[in-house]
Order: sequence, then structure tokens, then C-alpha cells
Amino acid sequence: MMDIFTIGHSNVTAEHIIDLLKQHCIEVLIDVRSVPYSRYNPQFNRESFQLTLQAAGIQYAYAGQSLGGRPDDPTCYEGDQVQYRRIMDRPWYQQGIDQLIERANGQRVALMCSEEDPLHCHRHNLIAQTLLERGITVWHIRGDGRLEQARPNPPEAQQLPLF
Repeated sequence: MMDIFTIGHSNVTAEHIIDLLKQHCIEVLIDVRSVPYSRYNPQFNRESFQLTLQAAGIQYAYAGQSLGGRPDDPTCYEGDQVQYRRIMDRPWYQQGIDQLIERANGQRVALMCSEEDPLHCHRHNLIAQTLLERGITVWHIRGDGRLEQARPNPPEAQQLPLF
């Protein structure tokens, strides 16, 4: 049985995230932000955070192009509202999931986005739902270090509004 972890960086320090990753023996952090930059939390900008992780002995990989919650594909939107079910049907998304599973088969990985609460993030509402359907256990690392096991969303909760 395979376990995959997720984490949201929120507005904490990079060191806090690294401590949480080490607490749960994460070897590889996979960044699933569509845009891997933050005006408010520049410590998590792609290049600088990658260097910070490497210095801590954690590998970094970027997968936001295939696993991000705001894809470039205009057919994944209804108005300006992203539709996760449409993303799930896209070959590029399924290929990203396949690559994630392949990587997680040999290493302990965590997916990272910006939202701390996984229930308000595509880590849970998109990626974890796909992984659960494939029989993979998903654990959300919370800001206080607790682990929460991901559960399937009820059918009516498949798409949460952004605002």
C-alpha cells in the first residue's frame, strides 16, 4: 500500500515547512501550484525554495503544469470557475498522476500548494480524490504537524467555489 502526503505552506517560514516535512520523513516535495510564486510569501518562490529544500536534504520537483489547480486549458473552466471533474478527464492530468505514483513508489513524497487547509485546496478536492479512486492512501500534513487522512468527498462537494 502506498501513502502520499500533502502540505500547504500558508504564511509560515520555510524552516517550519521543512521541520514538518522532516517530521514525516518526506524525501521529495512536489510543488503542485499552478504559479509557483508568492508575492506575500516569497520564501516559497520556486527557485529560492528549491535551494532551501536542497540545503535541508529534501528534493524538489515541480508538477504544477499537470497537477495545478488553475490549468491553462480554457476548457477546464465554466466562466472563471475551475471545474475539477473536467481536469480529471484530461490526458495531461492523468499523465501527471501516473508520474506522481511512479515517483511515490520509490520515495516518500509530499505535494505542496499554498493553502494550509486541504479542504479548501485542490490538493484534496482534485488530486487526493483521484489518488483515493486509485486505492492510494493520502495524508494531509497540517500546520501543527498532525496528519489527517484524506476521505472521499461527497458527490455534492466535488467542486468548491473559490470565493
